[in-house]
Amino acid sequence: MDDPLDAGAGGILRQPRAVWATAGASVVAFMGIGLVDPILPSIAKGLDATPGQVSLLFTSYFLITAVAMLVTGFVSSRIGGRKTLLLGLAFVVVFAGLAGTSGSVAELVGFRAGWGLGNALFVSTALAVIVGAAAGGSAAAILLYESALGLGMACGPLLGALLGNQSWRYPFFGTAFLMAIGFLCITVFLKEQPKPARKTSLLDPIRALGHGGLASAAASAFFYNYTFFTVLAFTPFVLNMTPYRSGAVFFGWGVLLAVFSVLVAPRLQKRLGSLKVLGGSLVLLAADVLVLGYGDHTAAVVCTILSGAFIGVNNTVYTELALGVSDAPRPVASAGYNFVRWFAAAAAPFFAPRIEEWTDIHIPFVVAAVTAVLGAAVVLVRRKALTHEAEELEPRHAAQDSVAVFAN
Repeated sequence: MDDPLDAGAGGILRQPRAVWATAGASVVAFMGIGLVDPILPSIAKGLDATPGQVSLLFTSYFLITAVAMLVTGFVSSRIGGRKTLLLGLAFVVVFAGLAGTSGSVAELVGFRAGWGLGNALFVSTALAVIVGAAAGGSAAAILLYESALGLGMACGPLLGALLGNQSWRYPFFGTAFLMAIGFLCITVFLKEQPKPARKTSLLDPIRALGHGGLASAAASAFFYNYTFFTVLAFTPFVLNMTPYRSGAVFFGWGVLLAVFSVLVAPRLQKRLGSLKVLGGSLVLLAADVLVLGYGDHTAAVVCTILSGAFIGVNNTVYTELALGVSDAPRPVASAGYNFVRWFAAAAAPFFAPRIEEWTDIHIPFVVAAVTAVLGAAVVLVRRKALTHEAEELEPRHAAQDSVAVFAN
C-alpha cells in the first residue's frame, strides 16, 4: 500500500479554477454533516423541543442520503456531472436557507431532509468531476479532495459554533450563502464532463450486495455506523456545553478523524493488515464510548475527541474492504455499501435519546459499545469472505478508496 503523502503532492496546488471551485464547494458540503452538532441544545431550546425531536435532524438527513445512494448514479449517468453538481447545490441552498426560517422542529427536520438529498447528489459526483478536470493526474486530484473532506469534517462544528453562538438559525443561513457562492463558481468555471459510457440502473447497487464479501462489509459497517452516529448526534446533549465549547470539542474530534483516516490508517494496515486493524479499532472504540457514557464530564470530553481517531481508522479500512472485496464497479459497489450503512446513521440519532428516556443516560452508550463489538464480530466471522477475492486484486490506495466511499 502506497503512502498517501507520496501521491502527487507536488501537483496538488497547480489545478484549474474548475477544480478549486468544486473542491471549495466540497468543503462546505462536508461541513454540513457536523454543522448542527454544537447547536443541538440551542435548537432544542429555541424551538421548545426535546433532544429526541432535535436528533431527527440527523435521522431525516441520513435516511434521505441512504435512499439517494440508489438515485445519484442513475441521475449523473444521464444528465452529466456538472448538471448533477448544480442540482445538488441548488437543493442545499434552498433547503438550508429554509431550515433557518423554521418555526417548528417538524419544519426543520423536513428541510434538513431536502438538504440531505442535495448533499447526496453533490458529494456523490464531486470526486469524479474533480478527477476529470484536474491537471497532473488523478493522484493530485484525490489528495486535494481528501483535504477538502478532512477540512469540512473538522470545520463544520467550528462554523456551527461561531455562527450558532448568536442564533441557532445563522449556521443554516451561512451554509446556504456559502453553497450559493459554490453554485456560481461551478456555473462559471466548470465545463460539462463526459457522460459515462454505461448508464447506471437504480437496482445496480442492490444487485452488487449479492456478493458475500460486500454484504459482509456493509453489515459490519452498519453496526459500526450506529456507534459512530451515537457519538456524533447524542453526545452534544451529554456534554451540555455552550456552542463555542462544544464546537471546539468536535473540531478536535474532526481533526483526529482526518489525520487518522488519511495518514495513520494506511500505515497501520501496511504493518498489521486491514482486518486486524479494523477489529482492534472497533474494540477500542467500544471501550471509548463506554468510558464516555460512564465517566465524569472531563472524561466525556476527552473520549469524544479521542473517538475521532478510531472513527478515522475505521472509515478508511471499511472503505478499502468495500471496494476491494467485490468485482462490481467502484461507484456501484460504493453505492450499495453506503445504502446499507447510512441507515444506521439515521437510526442512531432516533434511538439513542429514546433509550435514555426508557432507561438512563448511560445505556445509549452501552448499546453503542455493543454495536461496535458486533461490527468486529462480523469481521471475525466473515474474514474469509472479506479477504478471499480482495487478495486477488491489486492493492489499492487506502486514502483514495476512503474518499471514493465518502463521495458515493
